[in-house]
Amino acid sequence: MAYGDTQATEPLPDDMLPAPPPLRRRRAWPWIVAFAIVAVLAVAAWFAAEAIARQIVTGVVRDQVRTQLALPADQQIDVEIAGAVLPQLIGGSLDELTIASDDVTLGEVTGDVTVIAHDVAVRGSGEMSGATATVSLDQAQLQTLLATIDEFPADTVALDAPNVTMSLDLTLFGAAIPVGVALTPSAAEGEIVLTPASLQLGGSEVTADALRDQFGRLSDAVLQDWNVCVAQYLPAGVTLTGVEVDGTLLVADFDVDGAFATDLALQENGTCA
Repeated sequence: MAYGDTQATEPLPDDMLPAPPPLRRRRAWPWIVAFAIVAVLAVAAWFAAEAIARQIVTGVVRDQVRTQLALPADQQIDVEIAGAVLPQLIGGSLDELTIASDDVTLGEVTGDVTVIAHDVAVRGSGEMSGATATVSLDQAQLQTLLATIDEFPADTVALDAPNVTMSLDLTLFGAAIPVGVALTPSAAEGEIVLTPASLQLGGSEVTADALRDQFGRLSDAVLQDWNVCVAQYLPAGVTLTGVEVDGTLLVADFDVDGAFATDLALQENGTCA
């Protein structure tokens, strides 16, 4: 037996053993990047669909307004839908819809119109819970409206908040004497009512009694209320609720019946009492 065969084999020292192969770690960042890309694409698709839906709905609203109010094809109409459109379309109604247009002509009335409608159904009945409308007239537009009243001196009308002012000549002993009148506007039964609030004679303020004492029954032409029927120019489903002078505009407020869009009778012109 050789000497090497009888020699005991001893283990190698630890520092001479081969190192174990390192464990391979799975990288998480590719999955994170992939998820982020998918999320971005989903958001982009949502916004693209939202933009398309908003464009379609606003286009339909413009067409319907032009048709129902017989407006010119080139009438500029601004439509604003509050909030995201897609969830509201899925829910079946638009929470708040604002429609605005300048220089809208309805019969003898021309003005800037803004309508705010709530809970407008996009399918089914097509009704809404209700709406409000505002019609604003500048001085020239108000003069045109008031010119429809017999013997009203519309060309002298001006706006001096909170009143409408006008001047009317009273003839005494062959002399025409101008009387200045400040008229306070109000709303009653589909009419704008202009009520004398103050009077001026020769540049000085006078009372109604003093005017009667000087002009007798001639003063009735100045002291009377003037009624302006606007209901006859507007759909029956639109009710005048208030009117005031705001700066350089006469602003009239209206309530709109919730069934206006579907009830043909409400779309016909109204009447005054």
